[in-house]
Amino acid sequence: MQQSIRYLTTGGGARLAWASMGAGQPLVKAANWLSHLEYDLESPIWRHWSRFFGGHFHFVRYDERGCGMTGGDPRGLNLQHWLGDLEAVVDAAAIDRPFALLGISQGAAACVAYAAKHPQRVSKLVLYGAYARGPYERGDEESARLYHAIADIARVGWANENPVFRQLFTSRFIPEATEAQVQWFNELARTTTTAEAAGALLDSRGHINVVSLLQRITVPTLVLHARQDGVVPLEEGRLLAAGIAGSRFVELESRNHVLLEHEPAWERFCTEVLQFLGEGVSDSDARLSVLTARERAIVAGLVAGRTNAQIAASLFISDKTVRNALTRIFEKLGVRSRTQAMALLRDADLPR
Repeated sequence: MQQSIRYLTTGGGARLAWASMGAGQPLVKAANWLSHLEYDLESPIWRHWSRFFGGHFHFVRYDERGCGMTGGDPRGLNLQHWLGDLEAVVDAAAIDRPFALLGISQGAAACVAYAAKHPQRVSKLVLYGAYARGPYERGDEESARLYHAIADIARVGWANENPVFRQLFTSRFIPEATEAQVQWFNELARTTTTAEAAGALLDSRGHINVVSLLQRITVPTLVLHARQDGVVPLEEGRLLAAGIAGSRFVELESRNHVLLEHEPAWERFCTEVLQFLGEGVSDSDARLSVLTARERAIVAGLVAGRTNAQIAASLFISDKTVRNALTRIFEKLGVRSRTQAMALLRDADLPR
């Protein structure tokens, strides 16, 4: 999927990298931890997120200060900096109608602040793995000490050739990852930011507190949270949702803070988001959104009534590859047979 990467300079002089991709109704994602505009499209941790949102919306995102292609010194950052950066990206993207905001993890704070300040510009809010209070603001001294220690570990060991220090973060973010995904996340961490920046960013997250702004949110809001999230406790997601009048809270069956492509929770996430943001989104299109481009091509052949051999020949792959892919596809779609898959997807928007 193609994206356009640009740079802007904020009113305070910070230089931010931002990108846009896809078409349709606009959706802006506030920056979150460990992003890289280029590498995210290759990463088995983040590429399905970009593919999903870029495949359904005009998707705008950016790297925060101290991360990815933005770089810079993130020391001393606070909510006003994050809000200002989000405002600058929205202005640079020249979005001329109300748009949806996506806040993942700490990115929710900037979204809440933006929606409270510019209610006329925001159509809907989607918040995932999010919180209104950072670890230093939750009234739990033991958790605050632990979080402070984690920030110190980042400063000491982030850039070390031995990934053991970064592994601490990886195991918290994606405990159900494969070995390949773990290795990707470990290297992404080192590529995305420096040791000093990582420590500074973690510390700044700890002081987030937008609880007082929640009552000012008037737009429809969807809050989703992994039930066993080891980074942001489920209770913090519930508190966030409870503070926003009329919001909908969805618990996802996962241990991962960053949902991985092949887990059922990711399919549920996609379905909930499309039904919340989309107009007339069918169940078949919602389910289809979790498939890769290759899987969609295989499904298109299946729905057209082709045999495995015919699908394989048209895509220049082996029969065995098609058989293995169909097994994964059936699991993602929640069906057990070709007949069920064809019935489910006969009206879906498939490649021809």
